[in-house]
Amino acid sequence: MFRKLIALGVSTDSIFTVDIADGRVERDYADTGSNPDGVQTADGVAYWTTMGTPSIRPGLTGEAALDYSARDGGVHSIRFDGTDRRDLTAPGEVTTGKQLTLADGWLYWGDREGHRVTRARPDGSDREDLVANPPGVDNQCVGVAVDTARGDLYWTQKGPAKGGTGRILRAPLERAAGQSAENRTDIEVLWEALPEPIDLEIVDGLLYWTDRGAPPNGNTLNRAPLPAPGQRGSAPEILADGFDEAIGLAVDPDAGTAYVSDLAGHIYTVPLPQLPGQMAHVPGKRLLADLGTYITGIAAIAG
Repeated sequence: MFRKLIALGVSTDSIFTVDIADGRVERDYADTGSNPDGVQTADGVAYWTTMGTPSIRPGLTGEAALDYSARDGGVHSIRFDGTDRRDLTAPGEVTTGKQLTLADGWLYWGDREGHRVTRARPDGSDREDLVANPPGVDNQCVGVAVDTARGDLYWTQKGPAKGGTGRILRAPLERAAGQSAENRTDIEVLWEALPEPIDLEIVDGLLYWTDRGAPPNGNTLNRAPLPAPGQRGSAPEILADGFDEAIGLAVDPDAGTAYVSDLAGHIYTVPLPQLPGQMAHVPGKRLLADLGTYITGIAAIAG
């Protein structure tokens, strides 16, 4: 079972820990680099991505005014005791680092304005693009998850803000001979016309995801069975709604609980029904902590 959560403060360039037992928050590190987004932990080390520093588009406001097209994002690591801080990617190798996943000895991440999904070893070596889309807001890659049992990669392409054109896609981790990251013909679109899917996690044959799009189907936590090869995804269950820009996700199957962060700075616990259709018998989400600052990705520290 999870003991603590790590949460990223996107506007403060900070790493926080949240005690699951009592919601107590501590600020552990304050030099992540500009706009941290995705985080994972393993063997006493925290790994995270950064989106870089946006320029401002004149005449626009809100998220639309932020231009993240400069290639100044990255992937980084530090030990839990604050030592051995490393930049795992070189300048110019990442545009906008998003969700980060650790599986089978690889770090996988979405690169939103880079329109790609990339992986590297935990020391930054052997970096390679697995998917490389042509430019376009509908082709921006955000969330990533890996099904190690089947050898499949899942990722989200969120589309424009509140646009209702989000998709979840799948492809084998290993490309067929002769195919590059740019010309893959083995990509499946599993779900489409979603509000704005963000982070993913695979647990016990189920795919969970957050969605920060417009209600009623957006600002939600969702899940659905992993589709069989060649099949489309079934209609998702909405496990919880009413978030304020749902982003981060960590699922603890032993506790029967999911943890969801939203951009407004809240982290919620969501009890998980054992079977589809049981939500009427399961209590709703509960506020675990309000960090009082914008929050993006979260990850678990097992205890």
